[in-house]
Amino acid sequence: MLLAFNIGNTNITFGGYARDGRLAFSSRLYADSSLSSDELCYKIINMLELYGVSPLDIEAVILASVVPVLTGRLREALQKMTQASIMEVGPGLKSGVRIRMDNPAQLGAELLCATVGALRLHAPPLLVMNLDTAMTLLAVDAEGSLVGGVILPGPQLSLEALVKNTARLPQVELEAAPRRLLGANTVDCLRSGMVFGTAATLDAMAAKIRAALHAPDAPVVATGILPASIRDACDTPVEYRETLILDGLFAIWQRNARK
Repeated sequence: MLLAFNIGNTNITFGGYARDGRLAFSSRLYADSSLSSDELCYKIINMLELYGVSPLDIEAVILASVVPVLTGRLREALQKMTQASIMEVGPGLKSGVRIRMDNPAQLGAELLCATVGALRLHAPPLLVMNLDTAMTLLAVDAEGSLVGGVILPGPQLSLEALVKNTARLPQVELEAAPRRLLGANTVDCLRSGMVFGTAATLDAMAAKIRAALHAPDAPVVATGILPASIRDACDTPVEYRETLILDGLFAIWQRNARK
């Protein structure tokens, strides 16, 4: 079994893949930067046991990270629990995606993996969304090259900033869809603004990026923790894949394990 790990700012997501690409399970841990390698090892082993997987079943590991403080600790944790080889997304690994940006090394590993995963689902051009603490929208042109993108604050981050810097606005749950566009109380107004406002932003940005690609019908593939209420409020058809980054990691592992 191959284990694929993505260390993000909010969560560590991971999944187990059979050699034929079948996803056996996927799970997530909170990305707590205070965790030691021993604590990470303990948590991962217990999560694997939950899915009936033993460390002895692990044949290979691939990981991507945007949290350097956790990268080394996770690698140490994995080395304590398995003798399997560990591959890390970065310079030297082939992804199959040409990055036509000013400094390709600045591209987050999880964004590259999401793009690889999306290209397994659709022929280019296409738009890839990673919707997490930040919302990142990436444009892939007709040749399959990653040509650029935009970064916006995610709705949870915006909501936290709004509540923190105002006197009487409460925290609201964004998973529940607003009952109507025009709220009749503070909670409903805030929920409507966050849900429909974020959806409208994504719709507008998707339209602009599609126009820049000269592809008004380019598929939009999304992943991340964006609430379903916001995805459903978008007028733009959004194909959501929870394991898109992990699927991209598996594809990168396949491409490089053949050496």
